[in-house]
Amino acid sequence: MATVKLNNLSKSYDGKAKVLDGINLDIKHGEFVVLVGPSGCGKSTLLRMLCGLESITGGELSIGDTVVNDLPPAERGIAMVFQSYALYPHMSVYKNMAFGLKIAGESKSQIEARIKNAAKILKIDHLLERLPRELSGGQRQRVAIGRAIVREPKLFLFDEPLSNLDAALRVQTRLEIAKLHRELNATMVYVTHDQVEAMTLGDKIVVMHDGHIQQAGTPLELYQQPANLFVATFIGSPKMNLLPAEVRAVEANGVRLWLKQGKEIFAEVDGSGLQAGQNVTVGIRAEHLLEGQRAQTGASEEFNGKVNLVEHLGEANYLYLTLDNGCDLVVRGDGEREVALGSDISISAASQSFHVFTADGQALRRLRPGNTRSSRQQAVAA
Repeated sequence: MATVKLNNLSKSYDGKAKVLDGINLDIKHGEFVVLVGPSGCGKSTLLRMLCGLESITGGELSIGDTVVNDLPPAERGIAMVFQSYALYPHMSVYKNMAFGLKIAGESKSQIEARIKNAAKILKIDHLLERLPRELSGGQRQRVAIGRAIVREPKLFLFDEPLSNLDAALRVQTRLEIAKLHRELNATMVYVTHDQVEAMTLGDKIVVMHDGHIQQAGTPLELYQQPANLFVATFIGSPKMNLLPAEVRAVEANGVRLWLKQGKEIFAEVDGSGLQAGQNVTVGIRAEHLLEGQRAQTGASEEFNGKVNLVEHLGEANYLYLTLDNGCDLVVRGDGEREVALGSDISISAASQSFHVFTADGQALRRLRPGNTRSSRQQAVAA
């Protein structure tokens, strides 16, 4: 396996506007990196540049100690798993997995040993004589992954490999890919638009938007300390609640803010660059809003609102509220508690749970990002 370095990488077509611009990223040996973002953000284009299917307009791409800008895909030491399984329909599973090795001139004994090893890891050793049409979607995807494994590449690339699977198979195959990464200690780059896949698979998540990297870090770093409004609203489901506010005072341990229609709150963020009177945006996640009697331990700000919609998920429900000041919030509530539509409820939040974003969308550093507990944990503590 190998390290990967992207230095000021860019991509444009026919000299027009850049699809990717100023991409800088270091991928460590054995790291699982997930590229995530909305459609059109450039994540699949970046993956295709890594594997050599797209030319590089500017910058430098290194795999290991080798600059690979002008190397063809076959000489980069990579293996790619596509969104479509791309299996040869007239070949058995064994022959599909062996095809690339035969082209590369590997001996028959080496091919057999590698295929048996990969098939055992992926639990498809009993399927080697079947044709692709005789397999389920999940089995076909495992064959495609097995075809990549047998090449023993320096770098594995995955382009939305689970998007053609149903919900149950997505979960199962996601777990298998995570287990595979641990067993192989492989360097992997994985593209998805699904933030659940990103959060559960990645050692490092790279959030992209409009051809730029918005933030790169561990799942917890992105969740607890998003760099800007885009990352804050893209990572997390439901997305972060946002409220317009004005800076009232900057204090040593946080910022005092004035919300729309006369509500004052205190946020434990580093406000050293702010001044009184500036417009900002306050963010808070649904699970950090505490409902009803559970709004006790550590909660410092209270809101009142009316329930417009309830989504029941079993272990939890999501309450869609309109506050007295006209703003909308989503609250994660107790799934065992019935809440009537149109009812008035009180919610509260701890001062350390608030995020604050400047007028240009940049996040202020939270002073205690890891100390916020969910409403269910608050209830247990109380």
